[in-house]
Amino acid sequence: MKKILALVLALVMLMSFGSSALAVNEDVEGTVMIYTSMYQFVIDMMDEALKAEFPNLTPGNGDSFFFYGGTGALQQKLAGEMETGSLGCDMMLVAEPAYSLELKEGGWLEPIEIENADSLLRFPYDEDGYWYPVRVCNMVLAYNPEMYSPEELPKTFEEFANDESLKGLISMGNPLTSGTTMAAIAALTDKYGYEYLDGLGKNGVMIESGSTALAKLQTGECKVIMILEESVLQARKEQGSQIACIYPEDGVILIPSTVMTVAENRSANMSIEACEAIENWLLTEEAQKLIMEGYMHSVFAGMTEFPYDSVDTDGLIEKDMGVDWVRCYTQREAIQTEWNERVTAE
Repeated sequence: MKKILALVLALVMLMSFGSSALAVNEDVEGTVMIYTSMYQFVIDMMDEALKAEFPNLTPGNGDSFFFYGGTGALQQKLAGEMETGSLGCDMMLVAEPAYSLELKEGGWLEPIEIENADSLLRFPYDEDGYWYPVRVCNMVLAYNPEMYSPEELPKTFEEFANDESLKGLISMGNPLTSGTTMAAIAALTDKYGYEYLDGLGKNGVMIESGSTALAKLQTGECKVIMILEESVLQARKEQGSQIACIYPEDGVILIPSTVMTVAENRSANMSIEACEAIENWLLTEEAQKLIMEGYMHSVFAGMTEFPYDSVDTDGLIEKDMGVDWVRCYTQREAIQTEWNERVTAE
């Protein structure tokens, strides 16, 4: 009887060991380089998690799987690499789906199958598997409640551009270099026409980084800014800032950031199986919780959790202004030309 009991215990231990071993993708090998526009602190979290999940996978950028750049800068880098016929990366995590449409059309991507994607995701994805949303950025307005009350501030994106009392006191990013700002401008000009850009120009909008804009809110140089919600939430939690979000009444602008795998014959390391494993991992609960720790929203349907100090994601989806991603891609140059002529031209 004792021998039987010992055998049963040994079997249980072996089964336990086997299941824990299978939980880590030890069989996934190769080298992977990922171009991304995620903030560095999110990259650091993702690097640590990937190394734990894929212990035999080699980072393609020294000790990191990631190469960081703003979406505009990465697009310029990739344009140069395309001239050689291959890219310097194996995967991309960039700011918005418009660029994914362009890369798919150009034949630069490899389709990856994600099981049950339709029930798993609450944001659109490419039905052929060429791109999937992984994280959701949210473009909002922000202000300093220690200097101004909500009653004296714009409640809509439309007022942000056209309220003359804000002249010289507003700031936003640059759609020529920022993918999320480009998406916001595409949505706003779709809703209000190019006259929206005239309002920004007449109101003397300052074009600068989010960190600079937040600093100007603190000093009072800016009254209200257009910025990603994640930047505000990070400042509130990590710096104790009182800066607060305004969720515009004419709609927030949700920007699902996509993951893409480069076509094998055009990738840096030709590690398609490893890329497929990483894509699948990015759409797990573990990875999605890291996304929320990075102050971005999860793409999972039914996910009730949301980033620190934010609001319910499904509620934001109901108020989403929406972005025409086909227009954002096919008319990118025209939109940017109008921006230059109406906003930045002296």
